[in-house]
Amino acid sequence: VENVGAIEVNISCPNVKDGLAFGTNPEATKTLIQKVKQVSDVPVYVKLSPNVTDIVEMALAAQDGGADAITMINTITGMILDSKTGKPVLSNKIGGVSGKGIFPIALRMVYQVSQAVKIPVIGIGGVSTAQDVIDMMSAGASAVAVGGAN
Repeated sequence: VENVGAIEVNISCPNVKDGLAFGTNPEATKTLIQKVKQVSDVPVYVKLSPNVTDIVEMALAAQDGGADAITMINTITGMILDSKTGKPVLSNKIGGVSGKGIFPIALRMVYQVSQAVKIPVIGIGGVSTAQDVIDMMSAGASAVAVGGAN
């Protein structure tokens, strides 16, 4: 596709049925990324889920599959209730939540993964201030993305 600089493969979507199937299985992650790399002419970034037992294992699997970079973290599985109705806001009741509250988790995971992989790590998750960007870079991120604060 013309004018596409990279592809981000989101293996971590908690908002759809079976959305975490690749993102929680290292071997499936490695195989998927190998297949994407076979047909991609642009760099492939892999977006990791924080909803795993060992984030480093998942990052290494993505790297072993040929990922050019890691983006992390995606949303954390949770639930939000409507204060008026007491009913879940998300249609699946449980799904991905984000915001400032996940920043310490993202920061820890970026630190752990950046110590283990040889490819760039793009820090995402709860970033809302300039200090958050500085902290992500200090923890080992090669770049930082801001989503929920915009």
